[in-house]
Amino acid sequence: MLDPAAPLAVYMEGAVLHYGGKMGVGVLRYSPNPIACVIDSETAGRGTRETMGVERDVPIVATVEEALALGATVFILGIAPPGGLIPPAWLPAIDRAVEGGMFVVNGLHDKLAGRYGSRVWDVRTEPEGLKPGTGAARTLNNRRVLMVGTDMAVGKMTAGLEVWKASPKGSAFVATGQIGITVTGAGVPLDAIRLDFSTGAIEREVMRYPDTPVTIIEGQGSLVHPSSTATLPLLRGGMPTHLILCARAGQTHLETQPVPIPPLGQLIRLYEDVAEACGTFPRPKTIGVALNTFHIKDDAEALAACERIEADLNLPCVDPVRHGAERLAAL
Repeated sequence: MLDPAAPLAVYMEGAVLHYGGKMGVGVLRYSPNPIACVIDSETAGRGTRETMGVERDVPIVATVEEALALGATVFILGIAPPGGLIPPAWLPAIDRAVEGGMFVVNGLHDKLAGRYGSRVWDVRTEPEGLKPGTGAARTLNNRRVLMVGTDMAVGKMTAGLEVWKASPKGSAFVATGQIGITVTGAGVPLDAIRLDFSTGAIEREVMRYPDTPVTIIEGQGSLVHPSSTATLPLLRGGMPTHLILCARAGQTHLETQPVPIPPLGQLIRLYEDVAEACGTFPRPKTIGVALNTFHIKDDAEALAACERIEADLNLPCVDPVRHGAERLAAL
């Protein structure tokens, strides 16, 4: 967990204006830490509000030296390249950051502790002491809300954090990916867990909060994505009582593969059916749709997209960043 007073430099070289910088955007939106700057030589001299559309406006600089001059003490890798591997071209910048006394936060699969020792937090590291799941979360009396998705990278973490912010006092958030863990300081990196222990890892996190009014569980992947295996451990480990479907407005096929996305109503039933497992476990109730409208510039058009889904499904549908998450949090 980071010192919440430590100023951050978010490394986003070549990613500010392009897909792949979701770690950096998540940190800019939700980290409690002060952020000294973003590093990207392509957009240096501009600000994050103008270039990325986030509310927090911090300067963009070209070099690690400039970040050090601005007082940054933590260097966060803010890019999520394909496969989660660190490109060799990044190493000189990381070397310079460590030489300058910075602590490195690495959310990728490649580990850096072997190169830099204790100056690194490798977020995607399997915790010790994991056991297989037992279904224990079904015995809890609180409400457990899992974010589920139509695709990868449609905003499940963002929606979960926004719903958590709008939930009753004392509610909990279970982070399951590198961004959520980095900004909240707790959680489990699901995609770094061996399969036999993945359900148990989620279960252990959820069982830490037996008395919260609501526990929000960050979703990963999608049942309809050929590359995704994350949903079942989340369903079995978290035993959610409620689901929120996360989707991108206007998307008809998976972003990276020519696979059609089913109608949202059918997808909701699929998630509920798999969670229930033919009556073996309690059936969760889908309580709303979190619609990602970031790519829609016109506010009226974004609202209309939500209204169409709401009319079709008879469920609340909002963009939680644009419209607030209060309706989704009103269980």
